[in-house]
Parts: sequence; structure tokens; C-alpha cells
Amino acid sequence: MGLGGISIGSLILIFLIIALLFGTHKLRNIGEDLGHALRSFRKGLQEPDDTDKKSS
Repeated sequence: MGLGGISIGSLILIFLIIALLFGTHKLRNIGEDLGHALRSFRKGLQEPDDTDKKSS
């Protein structure tokens, strides 16, 4: 059993349908954009907040 009662075969079928609808090039671009967004979000969480130091 997969995620929430969805079998592995169903997940593969859903992925194939999405790949046919959007194309592999578009899916690769979406994946790269999500990766960049997550990296910049994590970097923003790790950077110290400089606004507190400037205002005091």
C-alpha cells in the first residue's frame, strides 16, 4: 500500500499522465524552479536578521 491507500501502480499511472499533459521539459523546469525556491527559503531562514541591529 502506498500513500493514503494509493498503490504504487496508481502513482506511476498518475505521473505518466502528468508527463504526457505537461511534457518532460516543462516538468524539469518546474522542478528546478521549486528547488531554487526551497534553497532560497532555507537560506533566508538561516541568515541573521540585520534589521534589529540597525534600528537600535
